[in-house]
Amino acid sequence: MTNRAPAPTAIIADDERLMREQITFRLREAWPELVILGEATNGRDAVAMVRSQEPDIAFLDIRMPEMTGVEAARAIAGECHVVFVTAYDQYAIDAFEQGAVDYLLKPVDPERLALTCARLRERLETQGEKQPDGMDVLLEELTRRMGGASPAARPREYLRWVQASVGSSLRMISTKEILFFRAEDKYTRVQTEQIEALIRKPIKELVDELDPEEFWQIHRSTLVRVDAIEQVTRDFRGQQIVHMRGSDAELEVSRSYSHLFKHM
Repeated sequence: MTNRAPAPTAIIADDERLMREQITFRLREAWPELVILGEATNGRDAVAMVRSQEPDIAFLDIRMPEMTGVEAARAIAGECHVVFVTAYDQYAIDAFEQGAVDYLLKPVDPERLALTCARLRERLETQGEKQPDGMDVLLEELTRRMGGASPAARPREYLRWVQASVGSSLRMISTKEILFFRAEDKYTRVQTEQIEALIRKPIKELVDELDPEEFWQIHRSTLVRVDAIEQVTRDFRGQQIVHMRGSDAELEVSRSYSHLFKHM
């Protein structure tokens, strides 16, 4: 009778609950045998979890409070395989191309995750080094590109995706696809060129979480993506109306925000 190899194990560290849930869901699809031992909301807890649970793999968000994913990776170097998770940070992607460790972009793409899982399986089966050649160099480069370890020194990371309801299903929608957000009753409408979805997050919270260079508030109930504005007209009352590319919606600009289109 042959002894069955123990199931591979992992932890997930990310300060966004929805992101942890998404990674867990995608991993269950891509690698059913993988056992998730626990979740951490910051780098310090991730390090403690690795030390206590001894997982084979740690999925680490790069930007986390108390201790970044890069700092956590440095602390647990050699103790488990590391996969970094990043939200469209080109500085990090460039560094990852060195190939020392794998990385995933938020929101996690199933095909890309399948490739990562295949690489991890191969490393586990061949008993590959848990601190591959070039790891130290990569961590130093990431730290340099992030501007050091101080949270105050790092650029702010804005919302890059939303989890929204479309009928009876949930969809991960990149903010790059969103034309506008508009408050409607107890929900906020999320409009893309293809779909209309709903979230519970109010406009006032979205204002703080979205990049102000990408989204403008034009009304207390409306946020629009700047590069999706097709034209701005005036109705018979002289009220400014925003027309979005790929949508028939006519979005009114309140007097408080009329300065955004002051040349009209």
